[in-house]
Amino acid sequence: MKQVLFGGESVSAVAMGCMRLTDAASVDRTIGTALECGVSFFDHADIYGGGECERLFGAYLAAHKALRDKIFIQTKCGIRKGCYDFSRDHIIEAAEGSLRRLGVDHADALLLHRPDTLMEPEEVAEAFDRLAQSGKVRHFGVSNHSPMQIELLKTAVRQPVVADQLQFSLTESGMVASGLNVNMKNDESVMHDGALLEYCRIRGITIQTWSPFQRGFFGGSFIGDEENYPALNAKLRMLAEKYGVTPTGVAAAWILRHPARMQLISGSMDPARIREITAGAAVELSREDWYSLYLAAGYRLP
Repeated sequence: MKQVLFGGESVSAVAMGCMRLTDAASVDRTIGTALECGVSFFDHADIYGGGECERLFGAYLAAHKALRDKIFIQTKCGIRKGCYDFSRDHIIEAAEGSLRRLGVDHADALLLHRPDTLMEPEEVAEAFDRLAQSGKVRHFGVSNHSPMQIELLKTAVRQPVVADQLQFSLTESGMVASGLNVNMKNDESVMHDGALLEYCRIRGITIQTWSPFQRGFFGGSFIGDEENYPALNAKLRMLAEKYGVTPTGVAAAWILRHPARMQLISGSMDPARIREITAGAAVELSREDWYSLYLAAGYRLP
């Protein structure tokens, strides 16, 4: 399995997103397949399944006690019903709740899930300090945050912000498109994220890509969507044959080819698809093939 750096540590380039880990009957098969394929990083959040996803994963760990020291567990907090909450007490309470459900004494990483406009950096700093000093969290990061929101956090937070989890895929590539269309008067030149891609590269922040095969905001997979993406799917099939993987594997390879060294968060619970995605991690697309996919997805080069 290809590796990427996360907070100075080497972790699998493909991580298993556990949002859909809700079927107790298939937990062993799903997690087992991921492990067999070299996945060592598992991404959770306190809200996934109302906590059930973490409980199911915790039950798996309890039955495989030797596994804990071989894997990286990440969870997220900050989303409550009807609001976001980065208060000191909520962050600490949420993190400790995740640890109880997972049945572990620490999380390898804790991310703030969605920006809280009522956030007080000093409260976040106090929560992070308590969690770090007690040994309950090793690394800290964010999800769906802009560069200036991270900088605001850093006015008080002492721990490095090691990750930003963001939507990114072949069809949701605004971070790339705006950078390729600097100073142009076209739709693709509009920057919605404050140069996040470049900011994270400069700061050594690992971009974790959620919904890596989705179009829109949970609009379904673009892979096999011949109605909306015929050119992209034709190109995916052609390159799948060239590189000896599936179209899903090529789409994964496209993300992992970028020199930002992103980490792909796969939400699939299908063992066959997990194998396809992890096989794609071993593929190194040529520069020409990478750009051909970008163009086939409907983007332009100025």
